[in-house]
Amino acid sequence: MSTMLQLLRSRAVASALGASSSIHARSMSAAPKPITKPEIKCAKIFINNEFVNAVSGKTFATINPTTEEVICEVAEGDKADVDKAVKAAKEAFRLGSPWRTMDATERQNLLLRLADLIERDRNYIASLETLDNGKPFSASFAVDLDLTIKCYRYHAGWVNKRGGKVVPMDGNYFSYVRHEPVGVCGQIIPWNFPLLMQAWKLGPALAMGNTVVMKPAEQTPLTALYIAQLAVEAGFPPGVINIVPGFGPTAGAAIAEHMDVDKIAFTGSTEIGQLIPQMAARSNLKRVTLELGGKSPQIVYSDSNMAQAIDSTHVGLFFNQGQCCTAGSRVFVEDKIYKDFVELATEKAKKRTVGNPFTNVDQGPQVDGDQMGKILDLINSGKKEGATMTVGGSRVGDKGYFVAPTIFADVQDNMRIAREEIFGPVMQIFKFKNDQELLERAHNTIYGLAASVYTQDLDRAIFLSNSLRAGTVWINCHNVFDTALPFGGYKMSGQGRELGEYGVEAYTEVKSVIMKISQKNS
Repeated sequence: MSTMLQLLRSRAVASALGASSSIHARSMSAAPKPITKPEIKCAKIFINNEFVNAVSGKTFATINPTTEEVICEVAEGDKADVDKAVKAAKEAFRLGSPWRTMDATERQNLLLRLADLIERDRNYIASLETLDNGKPFSASFAVDLDLTIKCYRYHAGWVNKRGGKVVPMDGNYFSYVRHEPVGVCGQIIPWNFPLLMQAWKLGPALAMGNTVVMKPAEQTPLTALYIAQLAVEAGFPPGVINIVPGFGPTAGAAIAEHMDVDKIAFTGSTEIGQLIPQMAARSNLKRVTLELGGKSPQIVYSDSNMAQAIDSTHVGLFFNQGQCCTAGSRVFVEDKIYKDFVELATEKAKKRTVGNPFTNVDQGPQVDGDQMGKILDLINSGKKEGATMTVGGSRVGDKGYFVAPTIFADVQDNMRIAREEIFGPVMQIFKFKNDQELLERAHNTIYGLAASVYTQDLDRAIFLSNSLRAGTVWINCHNVFDTALPFGGYKMSGQGRELGEYGVEAYTEVKSVIMKISQKNS
């Protein structure tokens, strides 16, 4: 072993023992004992502040990804149920309704009460999220719930602060600009962060006075429905929030195509994201915002803090079973340190524990069998196309949707694993020589959601952050979020932004008001 490698390894071990070593280490110390068998309290469609059966009477099973067993049957919404939900949302948005006449302060208080109720039931909700999604309870409790609660409280602060402005104009006129709610907002959320993505959608929509018809992912509907129950307890008027579980081609399409839905917000795959604007255009040209896929580069220079880079790139890819739209799956490493980086990254991945997410593990199962199958297929393609697999590469066990943490070295830009979004625990490591080559290769993707740069050279860090075509660029870190910062992507990673002032703006219409001023003789 080289002296350099020995030094790097000792630094990596020291980092692993530090307080900032990983999201998992931080979250485990904060999480209480989970509820391994949480009671299923809400499994019906939520319309007009009531839980109801589907018009068709149909249900579908939501599956525990750890055991492959049915958790419960959930009411399956389709067009008829969406029609009922949109009607309720439209009535709640009617001029003179309790929601439209409510003081801004009371609307703010409703969001704050909802956040307080989520915090009250935090252990139960985190346990329910882990049961339905498969992510480690430590992450559900300390990461997802923490960010969810902060999201609602942040947007509560915007309720009485998104004001307009007086605009001087020529002539004897008084003019001002006001921001108004868009109306009925259709929202379709994904399965990787069910609670958090619900908060990202509901928070700004409700803060700005809109009403909502939401479809949670069919894989993970349970926590979204429980939040609806808490919204009733918080005091939201009937019709303001409506949750219709179901499938994309039926319930999702019905929301996107509905004539009385004024805006559609979708988070999910790029393939489905390409269809949403077409559906919106076929109906009423409703507003569209999209947060889609990614193939984010993590760029490691030889002057970086190697221990920090190993730790951060690991979390940047493997967190949440690799099921993050921002997952830094393409790790570009400068040739001078490439061999050492691959060895250290492989050692770290080998120590990653996989198993029951209600226990002290780093990684739970993938969300369902389809996702596991897609990941394993892409791993096989990497093997066939000549990449060097240094660890992992297979299913773990024969029950549950577990995939071993996997790393490929010697990856070439034309391989499937280099081009396609894997959305699983599979890291690809590339070698680069200089900045010009690096930027060309980093941009060689249809995506542009995120990127990260590891270097001690401030000029280089700023140059790359300005040059990379990505909605978020992290420097010496990855997957660091704050509700105040806008989030979204370039190219086929989406359109529009969520969070921060820009995310709030997406849920408003802008109106100019011009008043004639009569001249009076004194």
